[in-house]
Order: sequence, then C-alpha cells, then structure tokens
Amino acid sequence: MGRVKLQNVIKQFGATEVIHGLDLDVNEGEFCVFVGPSGCGKSTLLRMIAGLEQTTEGSIHIADKDVTHFDPAERGVAMVFQSYALYPHMTVEENMGFGLKMNGVQKSIIKDKVGKAAKILQLEPYLKRKPKALSGGQRQRVAIGRAIVRGPDVFLFDEPLSNLDAELRVEMRVEIARLHEELGATMIYVTHDQVEAMTLADKIVVLRHGHIEQTGAPMDLYNDPDNKFVAGFIGSPSMNFLEARVENGQIIVPALGNQSFKTKISLPQDGTEVIFGIRPQDMTLTEGDTLLVKMSEQLGGVTYEYLTAPTGERIIAEVRGTPAPKGQKVGISFESDAIYLFDSKTEQRLR
Repeated sequence: MGRVKLQNVIKQFGATEVIHGLDLDVNEGEFCVFVGPSGCGKSTLLRMIAGLEQTTEGSIHIADKDVTHFDPAERGVAMVFQSYALYPHMTVEENMGFGLKMNGVQKSIIKDKVGKAAKILQLEPYLKRKPKALSGGQRQRVAIGRAIVRGPDVFLFDEPLSNLDAELRVEMRVEIARLHEELGATMIYVTHDQVEAMTLADKIVVLRHGHIEQTGAPMDLYNDPDNKFVAGFIGSPSMNFLEARVENGQIIVPALGNQSFKTKISLPQDGTEVIFGIRPQDMTLTEGDTLLVKMSEQLGGVTYEYLTAPTGERIIAEVRGTPAPKGQKVGISFESDAIYLFDSKTEQRLR
C-alpha cells in the first residue's frame, strides 16, 4: 500500500512559513510530479514526506500509517537525490546493497535483491565496477537501484536528472517511465522542468510560494489551467499573454492592432481590463503589417517566430514550414476556441 496523504501540512523555518497548509492525495501506484519555479517549496515538501524535514503542523500518512513524527528509516520510503551519493571505494553491487547490509540482511538475500534490481536497470555488466568507471546515466541508475533493493512503499525523486546532459536526460526519462510501469510503485518526483513533468506524470502538482496552484493530469492542466501562472508554466514555449479589454461584448487586443474577438467565454462588463492568452501552437502567420519578426528559432521541423507588437509586447508563434524572415511584418490568425482569458487583477481564469 503506497498511498500518500497530506493533511493541512505546514512547514516553518523560524517565523517564516514556507509551506502553507497543503492537502494532497497521491494514490497507490501513481506517478506524481511536484513542479514549479525555484523556491516554490517542492523540494521542501518532498523532504517532509521523506522525514528529512520536520513537519510544523498537519499530518503525513504513508500506506495508511501516520508517519508525521517517524524517523526517515521507518517511513517505508526510498529517496533518489540530485547528486548520486555513491561510495567511490565500493563497487556497483556493494553500493546497491549497502543499505540492506547495514540493516543486517543476509548476504544471500542482498545478492538476490541486487541481482533483480540490476536486471531491471540493465546494470548486470557493471556490478563489479566502481562509480568512477561509469557514465553519469549509469551512476544515476545505480542510485535508483539502491532505492529499489529496499522495497519501499514509495519512491521519492529530488531532481534526479538535473546533473545530466540533454541527451542523457531524455534517455533517463524513458528509463524512469519504464521502471514505473514495471514496478507499479508509487513515485513522487520533483522537478523544475515542465517537460519532465508532462512526459512522466500521471498527476502534476503545480506549486508556487508554498501553495498548490492546481493538481491534475498533464493534459488537463495544459488544456484547462485555473489561472495565468499554471497556463504560463505548463506548455513549451509558454502561452502568450497580452493586455486586452472588453467592449460591446467582445475582446479588444491593442497588440493585435485593436482587433476584436468574439468568444463563448463569460465576459465581465464593458470597459473591464483582462489578460488575453493564446498558445504559440494555436497561431498561424498570415499576410499583414501588425507584427514585426524580430528573431526566428529554427529547430528543424518547427520554427518559433519571435514577434513584436506595436505596443511593444512580445509574441511567440510556432511555424511548421517556411518561416518568415527577420524584419518582415506579418499578421496572425487563430480559432476563437483557442483563446484564454484571465482576470487582470486576480489572474484567475475566466470561463
């Protein structure tokens, strides 16, 4: 039973409160990703679940047990850190089995568990090597294997791929996704990279300033964000946000040449200022003279055009095919269903 339940969890460092009364359920077998910018509290929250940080108020339940005041070793969790934390003088086999050895587990059982973990992680050819003879990705697999042999109720990952280069990050994302599918274990994963969150998670928890902004499946957060922060954080490149206002039951956007747009969204009264959102993927470049192409980011099959509006606001548009050259003026078009609107004061989504 690997269910994790947080109830009104608060964390204070002295008089400073950094986690503000969070409630969260992570179901058994779920891959849950905590995502958010630096300083949002995601690593602190993970360390509270692990028992590495004391919980100031509230309760943490793991596998239906209240573990709020348990030591880390008693919680049934295994943690994989950003740094591999391997013993350089030990072989891969010894590193993976060291925790069990310290707990007095029989050698034959340790060997069996290490062997099974090595097979899952494709580390069998490297068991007699020491960490210095391994690549970064192999070292991270050893760290994950050390967690597997403990047989925890919950796996905790604290930005485990941030020390790897881009190609290895992609490879290890696939490895971790495969591992979750094979083990069927509950996993909680912390990252600031929303691409990792989108590709790995069953459930994403978006954090900001120690609060949960929104929780849901990756595509639910992408298609149906609750506020401007979530809309801008989930999706790459980020959603474009432009100043706008309501007039005669329509949306007027100065950055787009004061064009007016009809929408099925429930609008506030005329004269109200709103934030107009549109994703780069939902726009098509057209002939026109409203927007100036400042730069093109060509990535092979797709190009991101960086456009400047007459108001000085920046717009990013995704183009498949021949991009517009730098210095050219263009227009854009999109479907009305692709429009997002947000309250200019609260930044909450208008629906």
